[in-house]
Amino acid sequence: MEPVPGGVRDINVTDGSNNAEIEGLGQFAVQEHNNKQNAVLEFARVLKAKEQVVAGKLYHLTLEAIDAGKKKVYEAKVWVKPWMNFKELQEFKHSHDSPSFTTSDLGAKPG
Repeated sequence: MEPVPGGVRDINVTDGSNNAEIEGLGQFAVQEHNNKQNAVLEFARVLKAKEQVVAGKLYHLTLEAIDAGKKKVYEAKVWVKPWMNFKELQEFKHSHDSPSFTTSDLGAKPG
């Protein structure tokens, strides 16, 4: 499926063909955050990813990182323009309301 400019599409992070690039972007986001904030987060894994076609691609990542021994969930946006060898962390924030999984992920139905 051809991406629509400005449109956001989900990326299957369990699909092996996307994993290396997406995991690399997650590691990059944590590393850039650490450099900018003098923090010591340790990248664990990408939980969810979305891709938005802009001038290049803007990746919306939900990732897990370890902060002082505790796993926490963060939201990050990474802008990539491969033809310019450009990669920039646009946003990185703690996600207060995103659990690692929900009951719907387990196939449970309410009621």
